[in-house]
Amino acid sequence: MAQQRNLFSFFKKGPETPSKGSPLNSSLQGLDGKKQGEVRFEDIITVNAEEKKRANSGSPSSSQSFEATPSKKSKDALWAKFKPPVSDSNVNSSPNANAKANANANVNANNSTSTAKPNANSNANANTNSISNASSRPFIPRLKRVQDEEPQGNSSGEVCDSRSESNKRRKLMDALGVEEGPTQGGKWAAAQAKFEWLLPSKIKDAKGRRPDHPLYDKRTLYIPPDVLSKMTASQKQYWTAKSKYMDTVLFFKVGKFYELYEVDAEIGQKEMDWKLTLSGVGKCRQVGVPESGIEDAVQKLVARGYKVGRVEQLETSEQAKQRGGGMVQRDLTHVVTPSTRLDGNLRPEAVHLLALKEDALDGSQDNALSQGSVALGFAFVDAAAGKFYVGTINDDCSRSALESLLAQIAPQEILYEMGAVSNDTMKLLRHRTTPGLLPVMLTSLTDEYQEANLAMKQIKDKNYFRSNGGSGGPRGLWPEALEPLSNKDLAASALGALVAHLTRIKVNEELLPNGVLLSYEVFRGSLRLDGQSIANLELLENMDNGGRAGTLLGYLDSCATKFGKRMLRRWICHPLQNITELNDRLDAVEELSMREEMACSAREDLRVLPDLERLVARVRGLAGSSNLGVIPMAAKKVHQRRMKTFGEAVQALRGAFELLEKLQLCRDGLGPPKAHILQAAMALGNKSAALDALEAIDSCIDRTSGAIRLHSQEGTTIGENDSDSDELSALEKEAESLTNLMLSFNEHSALWQAAVETLARLDVLISFAAISKTAAGPTCRPQFVQNNESGLGGSVLDIKGLWHPYGSGGNGGVIVPNDVELGTDGRDLSVSPRTMLLTGPNMGGKSTLLRATCLAVIMAQLGCFVPGTSCILSPVDIIFTRLGASDRIMEGHSTFMVECTEAASVLRHATNNSLVVLDELGRGTSTFDGYAIAYAVLRHVVDTLDCRLLFATHYHALTTEFASHPSVGLRHMACALLDSEDKNGKSIGEQELVFLYKLKEGVCQQSYGLQVATLAGLPPSLVRSAEVASNSIKTKVSSAFDAALVKEGLPHLHMQWFSALVEAFSFDADDLMETFICIWEEMRRSSV
Repeated sequence: MAQQRNLFSFFKKGPETPSKGSPLNSSLQGLDGKKQGEVRFEDIITVNAEEKKRANSGSPSSSQSFEATPSKKSKDALWAKFKPPVSDSNVNSSPNANAKANANANVNANNSTSTAKPNANSNANANTNSISNASSRPFIPRLKRVQDEEPQGNSSGEVCDSRSESNKRRKLMDALGVEEGPTQGGKWAAAQAKFEWLLPSKIKDAKGRRPDHPLYDKRTLYIPPDVLSKMTASQKQYWTAKSKYMDTVLFFKVGKFYELYEVDAEIGQKEMDWKLTLSGVGKCRQVGVPESGIEDAVQKLVARGYKVGRVEQLETSEQAKQRGGGMVQRDLTHVVTPSTRLDGNLRPEAVHLLALKEDALDGSQDNALSQGSVALGFAFVDAAAGKFYVGTINDDCSRSALESLLAQIAPQEILYEMGAVSNDTMKLLRHRTTPGLLPVMLTSLTDEYQEANLAMKQIKDKNYFRSNGGSGGPRGLWPEALEPLSNKDLAASALGALVAHLTRIKVNEELLPNGVLLSYEVFRGSLRLDGQSIANLELLENMDNGGRAGTLLGYLDSCATKFGKRMLRRWICHPLQNITELNDRLDAVEELSMREEMACSAREDLRVLPDLERLVARVRGLAGSSNLGVIPMAAKKVHQRRMKTFGEAVQALRGAFELLEKLQLCRDGLGPPKAHILQAAMALGNKSAALDALEAIDSCIDRTSGAIRLHSQEGTTIGENDSDSDELSALEKEAESLTNLMLSFNEHSALWQAAVETLARLDVLISFAAISKTAAGPTCRPQFVQNNESGLGGSVLDIKGLWHPYGSGGNGGVIVPNDVELGTDGRDLSVSPRTMLLTGPNMGGKSTLLRATCLAVIMAQLGCFVPGTSCILSPVDIIFTRLGASDRIMEGHSTFMVECTEAASVLRHATNNSLVVLDELGRGTSTFDGYAIAYAVLRHVVDTLDCRLLFATHYHALTTEFASHPSVGLRHMACALLDSEDKNGKSIGEQELVFLYKLKEGVCQQSYGLQVATLAGLPPSLVRSAEVASNSIKTKVSSAFDAALVKEGLPHLHMQWFSALVEAFSFDADDLMETFICIWEEMRRSSV
């Protein structure tokens, strides 16, 4: 056993520690239009460490004044006030300081907008010693463009007393751009006044609508024409882009720096802790980062939930001069959003962007649920995997189907048509949040939603979704994925909006041409789990912090690959119903459990594989995009990134097929695998034609040098003999060769996708086998029996020794097995009612038993071994759960409203093959109303739906009402009151209660709420008072119920009659069912 546990060990993850960005400014032209290539001494304020030290110690040398810097002062006179005294420590220049001086010179040379002033370099050289002594002064970044338009201190320009520490601090804080005191407030207020059209009280969208307008477009910004006309050329570049992308944080490229302005600068200060400064004459608030840190800054802001764009320089300053001068051309090249990240530090889970299109349906006036019915078309994309999905659903006013879709795909961003979505839908979308995760973005669109035929025509004209890796290519007007949908017009309109949005954020070129378009069914012939059941059972996320601890996904997930983890999540959302497919999975799990050597060898090989699914998708997308991107200066970097991605994908696929070949060569003495899934996986490794093509492609890649490059047909590396003047043409040649290789690679994308799915399936099944070996208690293979279509005794759920797979922590880690029997499979003479009416004390384990039963059914229909000693069941088509007590205050739903909504969903959708779990229905309202609702629902489910039902309640009168019902079995969770030696003065409520967590037949006579109250710490005096009141109420209520029963007399009569028949007669197996049906019909008629 120790060896088995070691072979099926899990992974451990290391913590990730984010790093903070550091503030730095651009050295070239900013939004204020200033020429910033040269060093401007009036914009530099430095503090000498030695000078500050003497000032703090009261040294006479600290009398040097720290005065304001009016612009009319000469540079030399101004610098003299800050020039440090010559000392031994300042004789030798620091190498680092010289490097900084050289960097300034380089920045000056790269000025893209103007030429340096004649005296700029001479001033810099004259003060080399001063600048090179930066090692003796603390470096203060982001101050190069800090300048006071008006002198501080008194109005006559008198020098402030430098001995005043407060004046020095004020001057320094002013230079740092930090508002401190009333004198600074006016400065920042004046800066904000220049951008008053950005204030919340005055902001408008591009069409002049205020935020309170129903059609306000928060993505756009209105800039007054007179303001725009007064801006400099660089300011116009930025604000023209910003007016179209107000919802995006825009980095503006200036030389070697990326800068944020105004509202975006505030975000940079808040999220990245960058220093906020004024940019000089323009008084524009800004922060920035050098180009070496832009990737890290973008990733951090996107991880915090922001959309981030980059306005790049499309030419160098020399190129701008060659075409006649003027501003360097810039353009927004791409936008990165949390829902469309293609690379970087991606989390293993799939991230989706969802688009919805809604249309109202005519509902029945006598049915409250159908009155708000709608048809919904949807389209969503997993950008990192390059897969698009379309589908449609019909939903009632509860929006249970839409809630199921949101729970399954967990979209990071939702697109909807402005003004065309119902209130019920908007309520669900607005409050679709998960604790601990980023909030879901809601983006309203207008013109992006078009008629279906127009949207499809545009997609066809641009030749999107042409990849042969899936059923995506348009054939005729409708793509193949849309053909089977009932409301394809809605799905097509949603797809068109999704494509338009991706085009707006500049990722269309990489995602759409070779994207894979597939159809998606929310309940595709699988065990149906609505959104509420997924949440109640905590299948994917827990309710505490949105994490995976204490969830079925966290329990089952010991997958070695990221694409295996994503497949497991999809499986949990769509458990199987087909018995043949279920047995295929179970055969594979059972065989992998026995063949530990093969399983562990495959697991170790899977561990070293990268995210193969996303790599293959990335290559598929890169083959459809431009060779070297849109930024000429970054062409080499773009090509190297493409080359690296392609090389990793080819190498990873080779490793994947080698793994499949190793399965065939496994020599563990047990012969070839017998499970069909394992045989199919091995057969995939025999695709010789595709493998030869993969070998040929890999032979063209040169990995001998540090960078991955391509071999030419002559055997030399492309570009290695080219001169520097031909570097760009050589790069274009190599990029074209790389694109051709990618296209050749994509010709076999169907096989690559099949390999990825096969390995993911193998990974999940090995994880299931590991769970069966390392479980804390006994596990067994479930046995499936066919459902009886007539509904007469065919549905069965019989689990012996059931235990909660990961919920034994509350019982000190001790497993208490229980037997759950619902229905009969017709092979056993014993009859088990299909309804269990469960009572027991508070905290006695009722809810745990209900959850454990649901989890066992789900695990069985996933193809996994279940916690128990034996399990026989007929496949369940739908699981409904009404568990716990919670309200939805933001949606205006009380606790009782939530209970009734969930109960209504059960009554509307459940069939005789469903599993329904109702926990304490009716507790959210008054006692009598709650009892009446619970009684009515229980009666309807038992008599009309006749499905497998677990009904837990504290309404003990229900046990009397249904005691004689043939389809209801009475069970309770056992407990015991300990006998105390000192009973003097102790009430019953103060006696110690012991929970046994054991399911037994019969009824628990009370809920022992007073004992639980004592455990919770309520004062003994209060518990005694409550006990007196409880006894009085029980006497009155019980007498009323007893009187009603005596008056009717039927339940007791039925019970006595049925018992007498069973004892007096012996029935043959042939007429057993017929006899019981006759008895049941007679009892039903007598109760009418």
